Amino acid sequence: MQHHTCILSPSGVSSFVIGNDLPLVIIAGPCAMESREQTLAAAEMLKEIFATAGVSLIFKSSFDKANRSSLSGYRGVGMEEGLAILQEVRECYDLPVLTDIHTPEQAAIVGKAVDVLQIPAFLCRQTDLLLAASSAGKPVNIKKGQFLAPWEMTHVLEKARSTGNNDLFCCERGVSFGYNNLVVDMRSLAIMKKTGQPVVFDATHSVQLPGAGNGKSGGQREFVSTLARAACAVGCAAIFMETHPNPDSAPCDGPNMLPFTALPSLLRILKEIDGIVKADGTEA
Repeated sequence: MQHHTCILSPSGVSSFVIGNDLPLVIIAGPCAMESREQTLAAAEMLKEIFATAGVSLIFKSSFDKANRSSLSGYRGVGMEEGLAILQEVRECYDLPVLTDIHTPEQAAIVGKAVDVLQIPAFLCRQTDLLLAASSAGKPVNIKKGQFLAPWEMTHVLEKARSTGNNDLFCCERGVSFGYNNLVVDMRSLAIMKKTGQPVVFDATHSVQLPGAGNGKSGGQREFVSTLARAACAVGCAAIFMETHPNPDSAPCDGPNMLPFTALPSLLRILKEIDGIVKADGTEA
């Protein structure tokens, strides 16, 4: 049974419904917040890019990246400042926002400030975190762990659904393949769609090279478009992709983030593929 989820923007103007058989939605934004000014500027630019492309946007940025490769890795601005910034993004630009949480204690607090909670891939089997996030009254994007087979997400979803929340997304972000490498099995999108939940494909973390950068992760940005197009050809509810005005200067995940300048042409292609696949019902 196909499940749809309504994503509500602050004013309702930018609200939309997300589902595997509905028009593609994009979750996009910088990996981590660097400052209020940087985040608001990014939101303003992305809103314009996506409005021009005619594609629905959920703005994403993290107040804390708790799973850095080394102690010196950049983590973000912190929860208090980060949530204030995200609320400003919602109010100023009428965009729904998504951010990660890492502990059960954060769920209720963060859930009051954002529209979608996200469970990082490394934490997708943490029962207390899943229960707390799913009980916060918001949709939850659950990233499939790099160590899980796609059919194992049914057990993750059982935990989350036990709270009564069915607004849950399954997010594919690649599977570990040897040291410092990830690969994507596109069959996983079709397998996870059998759960009935909207499926998200993370096009930028899927090209990450975890821990390959001497204390930080590397990445292969040149393959983001390739994988995003392939995922749209399979058929999915949303594409997740981190993006930055100048990825090479970003404090984290720069090698796998897309520059803003690459978005217009990619969005046009993804929208066309998505429209063709969903119009004739050929998606897996």
